[in-house]
Amino acid sequence: MSQFGLTGRNLEHSRSPEIYRELWRQLGIQGLTYKCFPVKTVEELPEIWKRMPGLLGMNITIPYKESILRLLSGLSAEAETIGAVNCIVRSGEGWLGHNTDGPAFWESLTGFIPANFGDSALVLGTGGASRAVCWALQKSRIPFQRVSRSAPELRYGELAREWDPSWKLIINTTPLGMWPEVSAAPELPYSLLDKSFYLYDLVYNPENTLFLALGAQAGSQIKNGLEMLRRQAELSWLYWNEFYNYGRNGRADPRF
Repeated sequence: MSQFGLTGRNLEHSRSPEIYRELWRQLGIQGLTYKCFPVKTVEELPEIWKRMPGLLGMNITIPYKESILRLLSGLSAEAETIGAVNCIVRSGEGWLGHNTDGPAFWESLTGFIPANFGDSALVLGTGGASRAVCWALQKSRIPFQRVSRSAPELRYGELAREWDPSWKLIINTTPLGMWPEVSAAPELPYSLLDKSFYLYDLVYNPENTLFLALGAQAGSQIKNGLEMLRRQAELSWLYWNEFYNYGRNGRADPRF
């Protein structure tokens, strides 16, 4: 039986298994399984790969989207540019990395921000998800500033003093506010928000994080990461399926 899965550190909140089950049901595909593989360190993965030869593809989530790179045999063009992966596939040469987060986030911006959006973005976090978001913002020609807890990026404690009124799109790429720590939120000067702002949280469990709730109270437009999650899953499946279709035809994946 062909198997697929998700790996990361804390996966109790994940809706990926149900999303893939529903996707395969809609496509009329049977005989596939998708399960979670929580690991404490990324170095545990090779042993899982060794003992599960039927595991053909995996999604990667926090905090391994960057650290997994050293275990891979190759990267797609998107993953190479972004510098992080959230999707890997088993090949004869080893595991190959791809990134569907960037394209999924880019697509999910459509309809959320105006087509003529002319302001800038503030990206909260500097990890693998942040890299994918920044790739999408560059693709959309939206200037951005990243925020981190440490230099050289702008730090959270400096935001109130360095606030740029053009930061109308604020994107949380960190796990702050994710279940079960639902009382946490990024350290922002929320009093500066109003109806001209767009707040996007990659967290989707809970669907309405404290970050989004505070934005909504100020009249801002809000969106969680559920649509992005579903789209990156669809793109991951297209990638896995295309890879093996190419393999059955004796060709290498054209993106490597």
